[in-house]
Amino acid sequence: MRPSLVIVGAGPRGTGLVERIAANAPELYAGSGLDLHLVDPHPPGAGRIWRADQSPLLWMNSHAEDVTMFTDETVDMAGPVRPGPTLHEWAGIAGRTFADRRLQGDYLRWVHEQALAALPPGITVHHHPHRAVRVGGPREGRQQVWLEGRDRPLLADLVVLALGHLDAEPDAEQRSLAAHARAHGLLHLPPDFTADSDLTALPAGEPVLVRGFGLAFVDLMVLLTEGRGGRYDGDTYVPSGREPVLYAGSRRGVPYHAKIGYDWTGERPPLPRFLGPAQTAELLARPGGFDFRRDVWPLVEKELGYAHYHRLFTAHPERTALPWTDFEEKYAAGSGADLAALVAAAVPDPRDRLDLAALDRPLDGVRYASHEAFQEGLRGYIDADLTRRNDPSYSQDLAVFLGLLSVYGQLVRLGNLGTWWHGFFSYLASGPPAPRLRQMRALSRAGLLRFVGADMAVTAADKVFRAASPTVPGFSVEARALVEARLPEPTVGRARDALLRRLHADGAAETPDGLLRTDPADGRVLDAAGRPHPRRFALGPYTDGRTPGAFTRPRTGGPAFRQNDATARAALAFLRSLTLRAAA
Repeated sequence: MRPSLVIVGAGPRGTGLVERIAANAPELYAGSGLDLHLVDPHPPGAGRIWRADQSPLLWMNSHAEDVTMFTDETVDMAGPVRPGPTLHEWAGIAGRTFADRRLQGDYLRWVHEQALAALPPGITVHHHPHRAVRVGGPREGRQQVWLEGRDRPLLADLVVLALGHLDAEPDAEQRSLAAHARAHGLLHLPPDFTADSDLTALPAGEPVLVRGFGLAFVDLMVLLTEGRGGRYDGDTYVPSGREPVLYAGSRRGVPYHAKIGYDWTGERPPLPRFLGPAQTAELLARPGGFDFRRDVWPLVEKELGYAHYHRLFTAHPERTALPWTDFEEKYAAGSGADLAALVAAAVPDPRDRLDLAALDRPLDGVRYASHEAFQEGLRGYIDADLTRRNDPSYSQDLAVFLGLLSVYGQLVRLGNLGTWWHGFFSYLASGPPAPRLRQMRALSRAGLLRFVGADMAVTAADKVFRAASPTVPGFSVEARALVEARLPEPTVGRARDALLRRLHADGAAETPDGLLRTDPADGRVLDAAGRPHPRRFALGPYTDGRTPGAFTRPRTGGPAFRQNDATARAALAFLRSLTLRAAA
């Protein structure tokens, strides 16, 4: 029998894996036949998230020039580099365009077709537009992949799960809120992908509580305003009269930072400096393991600070009080209070200092006397963010962005880091386009977006939902509708995906945060004893090897690309060994 490889998921991650199989096959699998099965109910390449049947009002949150599915020499991998066009090069659009998601889906479909065309002649591709519901089989034997609506399974020598973003069953709080809504005729929309949510029941002119201020909120805002016929006239929103009034808050109480609106010039910070391969190797080698806050976060802070101050001292030396060489030497040796004293002496303006705690929680300890005063205050916060993110005189912010990408590339190697880091990264580095924040400001002035504050608490009582925040003491708002504007947590135990839940029930290990445990070397699924499964791999956001995304910014190392290459090479080497044994 010909060897068989089943990839469950043919979206961007599955496509990236196929591209790496094509790139590595000439070295590792030349001259051998292989059946490659791609299983996905959604369109190949685009998958669920980037499918064509969604609103053209929904944008990407990256410039078209910052989106690629192709490797370059910055990716730390054993396989060959196979360059290709970025989204803006492929589509022939301006590099700083925020393309709509349907165009990105077209790009991903094209990349998928190119990856298939690059496979050697001996590899035959079979596409199955079905949902995989179970993987079975012995550790040392062929696997069975059962498909929805099929009586017989696919037989596989290896299975790779590239499932992408998944739906989740509600947690205890969400179940309680949903029960309250059913009992009193209210509307409760749990965490979901906004493009998939049915928003038609949200009433025009009525208050709607919204918990979440990230990218899912931006999508919700767009679909309930422009999506209902409103329009923008410059910085003024012209309503259609069909919009609800959104009362939005979150843990931080502020929207994600806008994308930076200028290009890099001059010398780049030499990264990694304090968190590189040597440091991650040392952490992984510790017999007792490591703790993120105690052992990893100080290295992250120092690395991001190094990126920040390197740029400040080299590009804006007039705002510093020491030569860079002196500062760098003392910074490398310092820690704690000594480091804070060094920064205070060398960087006179507090606006030029990096304070990650203040960035993460800008409303901590801030109180407003009235709800209206807070509306004005948060509009001022948005104004300041838009000004700074488009002012190259604060280009140390862009250096921190590059530092975040470098750090993420190292942290992926460490595996389980908890969920806080991913949220912090998205808040600083993966926020919305600046025009979206200008739209928030316009909607606020029009009275259709009202800010609630930080640590927004939602209670279900008196036949309504009620929201309040310590940012405005004494203020609360009631509504008959509540929307959780955030993605479902990618937990194994609560995943609605039948395949993943069965895998967990059969002994696949999960982290304390509910992510599927995988071998950081090649993505093999681990069991409770830490043993890697010889025939099962997993890649994506539901694993402890999760990366910022399946595609990335060019020339930034692409952690997902590195993982795809390692998994592809391990799979091809294993399949090649099967053919050699069969021949012998």
